Amino acid sequence: MPSLRGNRVWQVYCKREKEMKHILIYWMGLLLFLFMPFVASASEEEEPFNAKEAIFEHLLDNYGWEIPFSHSRMALPVIVRDYKGEWSIFNSKRLEGGNSYDGYFIAQDGDYKGKIVGLDATGKEYRPFDISITKNVMALMITALVMFLLFFPLARWYKKHPYKAPRRWLGSLEFVVDMIYKDVIKPILGPDARRFAPYLLTLFFFILCINILGMIVIFPGGANLSGNISITLVLAVCTFLAVNLFGTKHYWKDLFWPEVPMWMKCPVPLMPVIEIFGVFTKPVALMIRLFANMLGGHLIVLVLISLIFIFGTMGTAVLGGTTVLSVAFSLFMNLLHFLICFIQAYVFTMLSTIFISLARVRGEEKQ
Repeated sequence: MPSLRGNRVWQVYCKREKEMKHILIYWMGLLLFLFMPFVASASEEEEPFNAKEAIFEHLLDNYGWEIPFSHSRMALPVIVRDYKGEWSIFNSKRLEGGNSYDGYFIAQDGDYKGKIVGLDATGKEYRPFDISITKNVMALMITALVMFLLFFPLARWYKKHPYKAPRRWLGSLEFVVDMIYKDVIKPILGPDARRFAPYLLTLFFFILCINILGMIVIFPGGANLSGNISITLVLAVCTFLAVNLFGTKHYWKDLFWPEVPMWMKCPVPLMPVIEIFGVFTKPVALMIRLFANMLGGHLIVLVLISLIFIFGTMGTAVLGGTTVLSVAFSLFMNLLHFLICFIQAYVFTMLSTIFISLARVRGEEKQ
């Protein structure tokens, strides 16, 4: 019996090891499928490869969505108003290749490089009121749709089965929600957890979704939202408002009249100035942390891929060796970057929870 039991354990172990190998091969194949179209599309360029232009074209916002394996892009709607107050709505494809339409064109240099500009009556360039559906705006809409498709089925499940646990992908989603709520929000906020949980959970999954979609180079991914400081600024402002609008009277008292020796707050308000300054540095730290980490990850991967085309001009032998190394390092960085996507969403949510908790301090808690 012991030998039979040992054989069964060994068989189960071998089966699990084989399953893990298949899962690893599947994910590496998926990463290659999602990542290599950028390489293939760039390799089809007839003109010399410009690494700087290719990298920043991917990172920055624009009026179209790049299509892998093609020199074209998916056009997006342009909605602008000129200096006379007249609106124009047209397809951004009309502005490709340096063309102009209805008095508008995309600036190739200057302060408005990459943006739509027009000419006024004197022939001077000006920036119209622009509410176009750009790549980043479209990516925000896609992210909202993804979150809708993720969480509304989960809400319907609990409405129909209030005393049962969901399975499969709904069960995985519930596991992440439960982990963030029980390990981060509830221990830090305590009785205020249920009040702020909707905002904090939305914040976590929104950042996680935009991070993961930013890793995918084909539509509907490829927009570097978390590497855009405007997006991280809005997220930081939301946390700033949640902290200061729901702060208790003891929080405001500690800002303007902290419990420190009198000489540190009167006649020179040294500590109140430091406390008020900290109110604004906290959201700035949130903004810079997310922006810098996600932008840095994208830059490293794109630079590694760009090395393939840079060394390609040095001969076939050099190209063959550097291609293997670049792709290997790029796959490694993508796996690491996938982990960072989760970590950055987790850290942003955790710090936001801590800042809200510090603002919800009560008199009895200080004693």
